[in-house]
Amino acid sequence: MCGRYLGFVLLVWIPQVLNAQSAVPTCLAPSLTGGYLVPKHLVYDHETTLTYACENELKPAVEGWWATSICQNGKWSPTPKCIDEKACVPLTIPNGNYDASTDGWYEDRDKIRVRCDAGYEHKNHDATAECINGTWSSVPICERSNESCGDPPKIPHAVIIGKGYQEVFALNSQLQYKCEDEYDAKEADTKPIFCISGNWTEGPTCSWGHTTGRKPVSGVDTCGTPPPVANGEVVKNTGRYLQYRCAAFYERVGPKMVECYSDGTWSEAPTCKATYCSVDTDELSHVKSVGVRFINDGEEENLECSRHGTFFYHFSEFRCTRGKVKLSECCHKADIGLGLCNNLLIIGM
Repeated sequence: MCGRYLGFVLLVWIPQVLNAQSAVPTCLAPSLTGGYLVPKHLVYDHETTLTYACENELKPAVEGWWATSICQNGKWSPTPKCIDEKACVPLTIPNGNYDASTDGWYEDRDKIRVRCDAGYEHKNHDATAECINGTWSSVPICERSNESCGDPPKIPHAVIIGKGYQEVFALNSQLQYKCEDEYDAKEADTKPIFCISGNWTEGPTCSWGHTTGRKPVSGVDTCGTPPPVANGEVVKNTGRYLQYRCAAFYERVGPKMVECYSDGTWSEAPTCKATYCSVDTDELSHVKSVGVRFINDGEEENLECSRHGTFFYHFSEFRCTRGKVKLSECCHKADIGLGLCNNLLIIGM
């Protein structure tokens, strides 16, 4: 009786064990032309590591004269491969990148052009590397630009919105602060700062919204007509306070709310400050005339130049920062995007 019961248990248990073992895919021996594997089997278990080397005049498609590969879920990573010993394996460029080869390696005399990340620039203006007899020559280095900025200043009761943390910000980067609820900025509800020549422009100051000590009465009607705000209007009336909104191209400066105090007077009202720039292209000789152009503070526009290169159109970047317009020299759009164009002149107060 016991023997038959034990046999039944084994019949049930053994297939379960076999199924569990076969649940993780194994790897077939990789096909390696011009090289040899150690250990050499027909099938390898999951997570098995094998080592391989290549015959004369060949080398692994990774650094070193020997290499390893791991069986992971039925596939080898990386795939064992032998390439010409004069070829080059891909480079790792800190803070830079380049167009990857479709083969995964580069032939003798192949060249690559490195692009530095935003906020970085090529050391000694060296941007290219060449594969020579299996080794890269003059590997480009991307170093932090003197024009870039580090961490933006920490402001009490404020956060940066719309942008994650990063160590380096490129020239002309823009970040936006927003004050904590119940706190007001002396300038605007959300004030931008800019990276200019390695330094951030001044950020906002967030202060508690009620600093006068006077208590508002139960209704705003006691104070009569709401205080007028040029280029602004009342958009919210809760019965206890008023909230203003500025017209397009203007930003609020001052408190969010206006209250009626018990002595019948209004609390301080905000003002609406212009946040745009204008430039008359008829007065500029290096760009095509398109009349007067308007642009929001912190934004930019590319104006087509009156003269351009033989094959490509050239543009001048028009950037508005706190009422001032910076116009760059005429450049190709790609150079403008990389921040390679010099400022030509500044217009505005």
